[in-house]
Amino acid sequence: MTARKPAAPPDNEERPDYFALLRDRYDLTAVPFTDRASRLLLFLDPDRKAFHVRVSERWPRLDYVEGDYRTRRPIVRDLRPTDGDGRPLPFTLTSFPHRVELVTEHGPFAMVFADPEVLLITVPPGRVGVQCLVRAEHGAADRRGAHFRGVRNVALTTNARLLSNAVEPQGVHYRVDLRVDAGTDAAVSLNITPRLGFNRGLHPQAALAESEHQWRRWFEAAPPVHSRYHLPYYYAWWIMRAGLVSSRYYLTREAMVPSKVRYVGVWQWDAFFHALAYRYVDLRLASDQFRIFIDHQRPDGMLPDAVYDEGVIDHLAYPVDAPVTKPPMAAWAAWKVYQTTGDLDFLAEIYAPLVRWNEWWFTHADDDRDGIAQYSHPFSSGFDDSPLWDAGMPVESPDLSTYLCLHMEALAGMAEALGETEDAVRFRARADDLVPRMIEHFYDPQAGVFWAMRPTDQGHRRVEVLTSLNLFPLWTGRLPPAVAQRLVDHLTNPEAFWTRFPIPSVARSDPAFNPTQMWRGPVWVNINYLFVEALQRAGFPDLARQLCDSTLDLVAGSADMREYYHPETGQPPPQAAPCQGWTAACFIDLAIRRSRGEV
Repeated sequence: MTARKPAAPPDNEERPDYFALLRDRYDLTAVPFTDRASRLLLFLDPDRKAFHVRVSERWPRLDYVEGDYRTRRPIVRDLRPTDGDGRPLPFTLTSFPHRVELVTEHGPFAMVFADPEVLLITVPPGRVGVQCLVRAEHGAADRRGAHFRGVRNVALTTNARLLSNAVEPQGVHYRVDLRVDAGTDAAVSLNITPRLGFNRGLHPQAALAESEHQWRRWFEAAPPVHSRYHLPYYYAWWIMRAGLVSSRYYLTREAMVPSKVRYVGVWQWDAFFHALAYRYVDLRLASDQFRIFIDHQRPDGMLPDAVYDEGVIDHLAYPVDAPVTKPPMAAWAAWKVYQTTGDLDFLAEIYAPLVRWNEWWFTHADDDRDGIAQYSHPFSSGFDDSPLWDAGMPVESPDLSTYLCLHMEALAGMAEALGETEDAVRFRARADDLVPRMIEHFYDPQAGVFWAMRPTDQGHRRVEVLTSLNLFPLWTGRLPPAVAQRLVDHLTNPEAFWTRFPIPSVARSDPAFNPTQMWRGPVWVNINYLFVEALQRAGFPDLARQLCDSTLDLVAGSADMREYYHPETGQPPPQAAPCQGWTAACFIDLAIRRSRGEV
């Protein structure tokens, strides 16, 4: 594997036609049509004859089982265009970032978001219609369409002349058959909302124009990159806007969810990776990805694992009963945002909360008081099902001490920028002092790796499973050269981590390796992102470029940006979540920096 030559700075690179570039980029049977701030997801049925609409919401008070939002029945299904006699119209579908077009023998229908809770369907002139099934407890036709009450309230509204408007109960659904005699600028809107009132105003042409305008502005704000990255790069930016949800209840800020399809809520370390992309286009969005967790910081300083509409996740009873959070990356990511934006007020706002977050690890996550922090819950590592946790918890893992080293280094930079000189000296010294302590505690000179340790009544017991976390101390940039070289030797070993597409989450040579099971073998783009930086900091720039290029190629090789990838085939396993936020965010940042010659 060799690195390409750094690309020339793309300042004069011609911008593509974003909408033509992304035409039919996503498959609506797997990746929904959605929009900024919306919780509505429009999917095409597998038979490609109709659509259904799901909501990206948890509903924890309704006989909730963890993750059931992934399989919950749609609010609206069998949504299809019809002719004036109610016969379904076959259609040819074309998708764009801002709209979905259906070409029928009666003319084109188009779908666009008029606002986060309203999907607008423009209809061609003449006698046409729309049919669907609405899941609701009560429903009735009215003079502009129909309205329904249930867990979510639904209204269908048209500005065309109604020919017929049938609403009939059918089990737990209502069947809607709405037929109109449409003129120009006619449409049917579908409003799905938790509110009592409906948004029934229709301005079809204005909605189409505004959607195109907002998406164009979004793409134009993105820094230019080399043309070889254009297609996946602008698709990644589509994900970064389409994945946003509006503030609601506990979600105090507009925020990016990891995947509206698979992960309903905002997870801590995902959010910080998302901010690395947002820093290039929108300071408020970037900084709000931090604020949403600081808004819910516990009195003891811990930041919650996740925030969703109806609550926070900061404790779980499975697979062990313990507080749950995510690795301490906030200061590291926030410092990167500051280095791009120069917003000193942002640092002043978050500095004290992040200091408290840093101290939580040393005061509340070190049961044996040996100065080495631990994971008490496997999910706090982010590597949820890693074999490192198979023998039980807690575990002192070398990645956690590495995060804390980088976290304190970033806090030192913040303190210096804010004029807190004593704090800067103190945090820098603590970061420096932690590295030799890590070497003493974790490093095995014979194996050349940093083993995780499990505290027991008889002392610390090695967890001899070889994962990418065992190489994380390279990221400190402070290791003795011989130790750093041993880690790089493991990293570049084709039988361990330098697979066709590096870096598997478990070494290929380890008995626990499974290339299709989440954190037991697949490649994760966010982890590769960290190792690109680790190799740069440790003095291996050529390897950093090789890993960067391989990672960009890996993501570009699939139509969608998925949660994780097979280290040999480069294909995402079937269970890997679609339209994954941190995959998009890390691709964006690597493509920008590679195009600028910074990697």
